[in-house]
Amino acid sequence: MKKKPNTPPRKTQKRESPLARFRKLTLGDILLRVGVVVILLAVLGTLAILANKAPENGYTLADDVAQDGSDAAENSGYFYAVVTKVLYDDAVISSLDQHGEEVGVGKGISEDLRIGMQQLEIRFTSGPHKGQTAQMENHLTTLSNVDVGVGDEIVVRYTDYGNGNTSIFMYSHSRVTGLLVLLAVFCAAILLIGGKKGVQSLLGLFFMLACFWYLLIPLVMRGYNILFITIVITALTAAASLLLLNGFTKKTYAAILGCVVGVAIAGFCVMLVNWITPITGFNMEETERLLYSSTKYGMKISGLLVCGVLISSLGAVMDVAMSIASSIQEVHDANPELSAGRLFKSGMNVGKDAMGTMSNTLILAIFGSSLNTFILAIAYDMQMTQLLSTDFIVVELLQGMAGTIGVIMTIPFVALLASRIIARKS
Repeated sequence: MKKKPNTPPRKTQKRESPLARFRKLTLGDILLRVGVVVILLAVLGTLAILANKAPENGYTLADDVAQDGSDAAENSGYFYAVVTKVLYDDAVISSLDQHGEEVGVGKGISEDLRIGMQQLEIRFTSGPHKGQTAQMENHLTTLSNVDVGVGDEIVVRYTDYGNGNTSIFMYSHSRVTGLLVLLAVFCAAILLIGGKKGVQSLLGLFFMLACFWYLLIPLVMRGYNILFITIVITALTAAASLLLLNGFTKKTYAAILGCVVGVAIAGFCVMLVNWITPITGFNMEETERLLYSSTKYGMKISGLLVCGVLISSLGAVMDVAMSIASSIQEVHDANPELSAGRLFKSGMNVGKDAMGTMSNTLILAIFGSSLNTFILAIAYDMQMTQLLSTDFIVVELLQGMAGTIGVIMTIPFVALLASRIIARKS
């Protein structure tokens, strides 16, 4: 029998403990880490102060709740309730088409929706009326169809006009339970697959959402420069998220700088298109409702388009930047003798593959969100001239293409920066 050649045992690298890695840090490394954390906290604190600063006109965001301070205004709002009884129900599945002709049950304009009216008894499960019962009418139409039965959880709009006059309207099914279940599955999947990295990614995600909700939106509503505020907050959230995910590493620094550059390029593309073809935040949806808030808080609606593009492109840019930086780090760890040029070529190869899939992701997201509009355009034989001049379509296309350009331009920048940083011996 042929003897197998003796092969030396494979060496396995032992993972260093956090304490061992900390002992290897130089004074410069420690100062760099402390400096980054201090800068992030300083920027975050400054933004928080500005977001909670009272506006010059003395009007606060909470003044919308009850301007007259009456009990009637405080008792009004959207509350959770549960259906305890169905007192009357004449709703049936329509068998008529849009012309009123008989086409068969389930084949009418309402498909399998029941049309009619329900008389309900409900019990409030939240708000100042919690535990109380009330009766309400629930009108089921094709466009507003909240068909409920006993035990269903719903959301109602309760309005107290004062002097004993009240009204209750059906708003929607209560979807909190379903969303919480989906959120639990989402977190469990991240933790199960990612482990420690999953915990870090969740922390970064929650931090990003908190910054957008508690900093970006209040600052935008108070009339601060939208472009500057958005760039600062997107850079802050990207830096914090990537640092939480990968720590103070070379690939993290390269990915952070790449995110800032990619998002800035996407914003520049929007500003360029805005200059060539006049389109601003006034061409976006919900503009009519925002006009009231803009005069009250000093908000600048025209800059909301750029703000939306920067936020929508951040996720894709972060994905590509981190993927390229991580791949270059892995190639360098496998062969530390590779030059910066060879690492750059490897990063570009990975980036080109990611570019195709990420571009498809952004464009398909646009198509999915605008599917009803495209179907409507074909159904009514809308001309391409009219379709490409529709504000909603133009805004969606602009967001998708600007985000894609930001992703594309991020690839060579991160590949070059990461290859140079990672290839350095010090």
